[in-house]
Amino acid sequence: MEIEDSVALITGGASGLGAATARRLFDAGASVVLADLGTSAGAAYADELNAAGPRNPAGTASGREVAAPKAVFVPADVTSEDQVQAAVDAAVGLGPLRIVVNCAGIATPGKVLGRDGVLPLETFQRVIQINLVGTFNVVRLAAAAMAATEPAVSELGGEERGVIINTASVAAFDGQIGQPAYAASKGGVAAMTLPLARELARSLIRVVTIAPGIFETPMMAGLPQEAQESLGRQVPHPSRLGRPAEYANLAAHIVENAMLNGETIRLDGAIRMGPK
Repeated sequence: MEIEDSVALITGGASGLGAATARRLFDAGASVVLADLGTSAGAAYADELNAAGPRNPAGTASGREVAAPKAVFVPADVTSEDQVQAAVDAAVGLGPLRIVVNCAGIATPGKVLGRDGVLPLETFQRVIQINLVGTFNVVRLAAAAMAATEPAVSELGGEERGVIINTASVAAFDGQIGQPAYAASKGGVAAMTLPLARELARSLIRVVTIAPGIFETPMMAGLPQEAQESLGRQVPHPSRLGRPAEYANLAAHIVENAMLNGETIRLDGAIRMGPK
């Protein structure tokens, strides 16, 4: 499916993996809706994209005349039905919603039996609510809008209405001590990929999940430089932290490759996380 002249909804689009994906899709000619918390830098980032314009001017990829893409920020908590619906409506207002990338999430650590006692149930529930329930909330509302659009014809044959890309983590498979909530939430995202893809196939919508390893994100930036470098050396090859642009490039490829469906793709430099 072509990125150019489509509309993409990106949750967590104000920073990290989401911001890089928004830039990548915007540069390829897609209008982007950045859905993030109202306290985020989403509005400023949308203004930045609009002011700079796409690095690949509209129309150059396909040779046809298309409107210049737009970037819009919509404050939204992924666990809120009303706020996510508002973000979906904003995307539909820009054109055919064909791309959804779920990057919103939290990684609150916590041992079951920690120094301060038993892990509070609400801590576990909050991680599950945002990472898993929030992802599903976006999927269900975006899929309803996608299913109502006219199919796009692929250059290689066949029709598509859209693609939904979710974000899991290698913690879904190699969860470490202190990650029961995070691993469970990301494991759930990976586990629902295939049933979602099977169901939405009848609506010509693909569902794919990316499971990143250790990446340069705002969460990682809070660690000392020495700690970041130490984590990077644990990656077999390349021995460094992943870059948000590499996630964004994979997301763009998933959009363009119609045979990628129902799969969870590890993007991790072959790392397998140790117990701690």
